[in-house]
Amino acid sequence: MPYGLRSVAGVEAHAVVHQSEVGVVPVPNNNSRPPAAWCHSGNQLKRWRTLADISREALAAAANYAPETIASMERGVRMPTPRVLDVAEELCGAQGMLSAAKEYVRRERYSARAVDFIEREREATSLWTYEVALVPGLLQTQAYARALIDNRIPPLDEETVEERVAARMERQAILTERKPPVGLSFVLYEAVLRSPLVDAEQLRRLLEVSRLRNVVVQVLPFERAFANALEGPMVLVEGHDHERFAFTEGAFVSELSAEPGVVSRVTERLSMIRTRALDPDESARLIERMVNRP
Repeated sequence: MPYGLRSVAGVEAHAVVHQSEVGVVPVPNNNSRPPAAWCHSGNQLKRWRTLADISREALAAAANYAPETIASMERGVRMPTPRVLDVAEELCGAQGMLSAAKEYVRRERYSARAVDFIEREREATSLWTYEVALVPGLLQTQAYARALIDNRIPPLDEETVEERVAARMERQAILTERKPPVGLSFVLYEAVLRSPLVDAEQLRRLLEVSRLRNVVVQVLPFERAFANALEGPMVLVEGHDHERFAFTEGAFVSELSAEPGVVSRVTERLSMIRTRALDPDESARLIERMVNRP
């Protein structure tokens, strides 16, 4: 049992609470809403460009982007990159107004879908995580993170890729730098480890993290899987004052919820998955065999 995590029975009992005892019920789902800094900066970009009578094509050529990409930035769908803001600043004579936006858009280092969850993660006292296809962000090597972020469809520009890789690496401070330590439990379906993206370096990283006293890493083997374990990743977050949130994610939608029924169902499924998974020592031995395979 990782440091700071309750027993399975204790967590399940705590899941049944009144709505008035939960800080936010439910947490709004902002999947379709881009970050406010993107929208405001994009709007200002368009206004200054229009005022200066600079065509979108001219700005795109000067900044080495496609006009369609500039249009997406102006709509707030994409982050206006520092390069675009600086180029537009010079072309439009914006008196520092556009370049000043760089400080704010750089703070939005996560996709719109992830912002609410990241805020809860920063405040967490414990995290239970289950992944069915990918290594969790907190356990990824830089190379693995870059491979995922840099191969999106539609693709991200290089500056956004760099920002998001750096942000993902910075999140991993939760593993060792928080006082008191955060209790962290990870269960990985065996398919995660068998992915061609997972190399020996990534496997060794899993072993390294599993040795931390506040972290438990388990593997759910193929032969022990059950239907609910194949439905997708789940995270259970507990913060100060025992506020608890369930995060579930799919290909195109994610949900962060404090609704007691949702939290209870996710808790039950995570508890069953942990019970079916190999224990930490068995899991480490499996990963070690994979590192040493020919």
